[in-house]
Amino acid sequence: MQKAMKIAGGVVLAYVGIVVVFESLIGYLQPAGESTLVITTFEADGTPHDRVLSRLESDGQLYVAANHWPRAWYNRALENAEVQVTLDGSQGDYRAVPVTGAEHDRVAAERSLGLFFRVLTGFPPRYFIRLDPR
Repeated sequence: MQKAMKIAGGVVLAYVGIVVVFESLIGYLQPAGESTLVITTFEADGTPHDRVLSRLESDGQLYVAANHWPRAWYNRALENAEVQVTLDGSQGDYRAVPVTGAEHDRVAAERSLGLFFRVLTGFPPRYFIRLDPR
């Protein structure tokens, strides 16, 4: 029984390590491409922070999702909804609107995540923000 507990503990520890490494690499590398945008969020003192995110489009609206455990950008957008977005080389001012209810369910259903991705990221809760042009 004790040996089985040690093995189970080792497996859990290894899994947590894999999630931490993957999440850290994504945050550090911030891979960008045609399906991404850059969101600039601002701290209370006005300090800007850029984050590369996958862009999601649904029903003619632009969305981004917090799909990972590190989500400082998301928390800053909730605290100060006035953000800047660089999309296809053009920068614009947007208002970050948290998505809830039926709209959340619709976007989540249209943009479901695969099991492999969810396992690799440690099953974080998923939140969406709609980006409304100002």
